[in-house]
Amino acid sequence: MISADSVLVILGMLMATYSTRLIGFFALRNRTLGKRAAKVMDAAPGCVLIAVIAPYFASDKPHELIAVAVTVLAASRLPMLPTVLIAVVSAGILGHLMG
Repeated sequence: MISADSVLVILGMLMATYSTRLIGFFALRNRTLGKRAAKVMDAAPGCVLIAVIAPYFASDKPHELIAVAVTVLAASRLPMLPTVLIAVVSAGILGHLMG
């Protein structure tokens, strides 16, 4: 059973994440982005993915290094959403089998 503290933490993370999207929407809704700003906004999801998986590059655990390799391979061939799903699933399965 999930504890009340865990539910509160999850709700807090949800509110923090969603509020950044709302702030961005309201701040930029009546503006036209320049080419440079549009490129930055297009690159942001990739930067977030790299920030999440970067610590695993320095890991000494084989299952994490294999999951990073699978993620890099998926990222070179697939769009963002399938890549994230493959990364999560491969990390979970490899961690379960090899961890």
